Amino acid sequence: MTVAVVGGGAVGLTAARDLAARGADAVLFERDEIPNPDASTSRAAGVLYDAFAAPEDARVGDRAIERFREFSGTGGFEFEETPYVWFARDGDEKRAAAIREQVPRMREQGRDVSLVDAADLADRYPALNTADVAVAAVARNAGRTDPGSYARAMAEAAAREGVEIRTGVEARVRTDPPRVLTEDGEEAFDAVVVAAGAHTKRVLADAGIPVALKPYRVQALTCEFGGDVPMVYDATEGYYLRPHPEGLLAGDGTEEVESDPDEWTREGDAAFREAMEARLAHRLDFGPDADSGPTVERAWAGLCNATPDYDPLLGKLRSGLYVAAGWQGHGFMRAPALGEAIAEDVLGEGGIPAFDPTRFSGDEEFDIVEGMAVE
Repeated sequence: MTVAVVGGGAVGLTAARDLAARGADAVLFERDEIPNPDASTSRAAGVLYDAFAAPEDARVGDRAIERFREFSGTGGFEFEETPYVWFARDGDEKRAAAIREQVPRMREQGRDVSLVDAADLADRYPALNTADVAVAAVARNAGRTDPGSYARAMAEAAAREGVEIRTGVEARVRTDPPRVLTEDGEEAFDAVVVAAGAHTKRVLADAGIPVALKPYRVQALTCEFGGDVPMVYDATEGYYLRPHPEGLLAGDGTEEVESDPDEWTREGDAAFREAMEARLAHRLDFGPDADSGPTVERAWAGLCNATPDYDPLLGKLRSGLYVAAGWQGHGFMRAPALGEAIAEDVLGEGGIPAFDPTRFSGDEEFDIVEGMAVE
């Protein structure tokens, strides 16, 4: 079976590798380099956990963490075990109630998740200010990584399995039969998988196929920090932080408007930097020498894709044409499982029915919301 994968991000690379490992002749098309510094994978947070309450999400999250561990230590990729803590602040009864309700549901799905006392959290992590924490939970089956290192490692693994990787190639798709068009001409395949991230909607539009996707911009920064902290998500203010080689990585900045996947601002906004500096100064002890709080090393933006129901589009769109997109900010952390699932679907081994892309016509009107929000 011959299969083309359009898009060299974490999901596309994993899918190509898994297709080849299962006996398919796979070709991957990427219009830039791998890893592409402007693409979603390279600009992802690298926060990895399986703390989901919905059965399908929990299963996918569990499989992703399992595979991250399997791949760790190969090709320069490392999965660093790190607990993931999320909390609601005093006075935020809505999110406090949501966390109390989420944890038992996550445990029903077999997740190693529990409520944690704010005082105990402060004892374990003295640099973390928990004075205003009302309700907190911790997921222990979690970790962090450098997303670009996963892309490089997966590209090497795909090549070892026999995948032909063509970088610097702008690809378009056509159907009936499935084929890929480049400046070098047209090439037919038994199946084509479009995993082009923020460009997925455009790639499929070239084939006359509308999809319910909206790219949107998110932001993150790194700063110096010498304390010991877990990965943290403040559900009340909607920001996260995690340990990073430069000290600390933190982000939020979801823009609730659709972005142009070609024309968007790559650098972090001044307002985002100022807000995050204030949040970090409140939440963390930067030591006696940090009079003004954190010192930002760099700030950047990336693109995510939203869908009407916040779930991915993963599966067959037309005969021989498949899509893998719409991660709502959770794509990289679930990439090993999502890439595997689309590969299995292409090969007739079953996909994920709940993520069937044909549940939408592609003409839906919907709002963009934060993918990590606790409601």
